[in-house]
Amino acid sequence: MRKISFAEATLEAMEEEMEKYPEVFVMGEDLARQGGIFGQFKGLGHKFPGRVMDTPISETFIVGGGVGAALAGARPVVDMHFADFIGVCMDEVFNQMAKARYMFGGQAKIPLVLRAPDGMAGGGAAQHSQSVESWFLHIPGIKVVAPSNPYDAKMVLKAAIESDDPVIYFENKVIYKESAMVPEKEDEVPYEIGKARVVREGTDVTIVSYSVGMKNANGAADLLAKDGINAEVIDLITLSPWDKETVINSVKKTHRLCLVAESVKQGGAMAEVAATVAEEALEYLDAPILRYGAPFVPIPFAPTLEKLYRIFPEDLYNGIKKVL
Repeated sequence: MRKISFAEATLEAMEEEMEKYPEVFVMGEDLARQGGIFGQFKGLGHKFPGRVMDTPISETFIVGGGVGAALAGARPVVDMHFADFIGVCMDEVFNQMAKARYMFGGQAKIPLVLRAPDGMAGGGAAQHSQSVESWFLHIPGIKVVAPSNPYDAKMVLKAAIESDDPVIYFENKVIYKESAMVPEKEDEVPYEIGKARVVREGTDVTIVSYSVGMKNANGAADLLAKDGINAEVIDLITLSPWDKETVINSVKKTHRLCLVAESVKQGGAMAEVAATVAEEALEYLDAPILRYGAPFVPIPFAPTLEKLYRIFPEDLYNGIKKVL
């Protein structure tokens, strides 16, 4: 074990998978020359010449080309620079990438990973700061993952590359530089897409999140612990298909549920979790479900307004104290 950053963990995952599978290649803007806008591909082009390709500034070409390569037998990893730019190539994502396997009657596979840096990093404003993962939970045929730490960053990316289905891999810009312990050798127990992790055992309330939202989940649990309240914290990791069983089993134990994400609250991933728990485990709840997310406005540029837009652990703490 040694401490590496989130970005370094994804780079290790890429190196290991490219060494293992010659059909894996990478393409996107400024990857071979610059190593990616956040350094997550640094040096990869020199180590694997010809397999890290710089593309024109055309998201339609990047994803469309990736779909074509996947249909031809490759395992492409395509980079969006910013998740906000997926809007440019939406037809390639939800009409081609997601549906090709179905349209060909299962005769074709789309082992494609779309890497999408997302979230507020300070001053990115309305077009470079969004968390858009919820758009894709409504599209059959796509797996959606959003790891929260370096260990999961590596293991989930490796699982995504090895999947025969298309995966959108959301990687939050804030946590690129954060470091944690990651095994030096490949984990003997690979991550299974669709599985959540209970990162903190508790008895009084269940807090569920993913990606950078885990900062609020864990922060709120720390504040509650000072008052003798034991929160169980769950990292979803995969948003589609999400681990319903782990969440519902936790709610049956704690009888209270708090959900948090950085993305817009309206129509978000946490709305699906809340609705499912209400449908299938309502009798176990002793209080209303709490749900925290961003307000229904574009992300502001001004630091003072961006701060008002954000969720903080104290918000969850105060809400949970009220329902207790």
